[in-house]
Amino acid sequence: MDMASNPRTVEEIFKDYSARRAGLVRALTYDVDDFYGLCDPEKENLCLYGHPNESWDVALPAEEVPPELPEPALGINFARDGMNRKDWLSLVAVHSDSWLLSVAFYFGARLNRNERKRLFSMINELPTVFEVVTERKPVKDKPSIDSGSKSRGSTKRSNDGQVKSNPKLADESFEEDEDEHSETLCGSCGGNYNADEFWIGCDICEKWFHGKCVKITPAKAESIKQYKCPSCSMKRGRQ
Repeated sequence: MDMASNPRTVEEIFKDYSARRAGLVRALTYDVDDFYGLCDPEKENLCLYGHPNESWDVALPAEEVPPELPEPALGINFARDGMNRKDWLSLVAVHSDSWLLSVAFYFGARLNRNERKRLFSMINELPTVFEVVTERKPVKDKPSIDSGSKSRGSTKRSNDGQVKSNPKLADESFEEDEDEHSETLCGSCGGNYNADEFWIGCDICEKWFHGKCVKITPAKAESIKQYKCPSCSMKRGRQ
């Protein structure tokens, strides 16, 4: 296993994280049949490793104690045949995300507070391995830290066509936005705001709606320059 790299700066640690993550994503998506075949439950405790050269490897854990780097989840192969394949891959993905963070912050232990904060912010911009494997990829647009943005876990285009993304990803406004959005109700069904659901705001009446209630998907929202809810569209039609 290639454990030789020893990144020290935020940029070096993030590069190492990204490369290891790319290897794990490849194992659980493009090379998933090969990975599945290597995880024989009849073998000893196996681990999934991602390497700094973007490769991956299924192998026994390091023998030395303590190991040179934090070790991935042990024995992932034992659960392979006892679970639905998709659920098993999702479980391995979650453990892979945990390992990636542990390695990054192992390297980052000597960073100062602001550097660690910047490192995590850079890591947080990428979809997790779990999100990629389960196809729960977030919208790729970078978050706006504009406090005037009214996004609710969604993307919205203003009149000039610029994408406004969820400002909650900025740690400065996370708690504020959670409190502010908790009382937001869907203009269609009246349901409460939920950060796990896609929402879209009307540029005319400024009401917010579950994407599913107005039949708008995140992908469709990307191509809408100015969104008008069904009610505002009907009013405009009558005029």
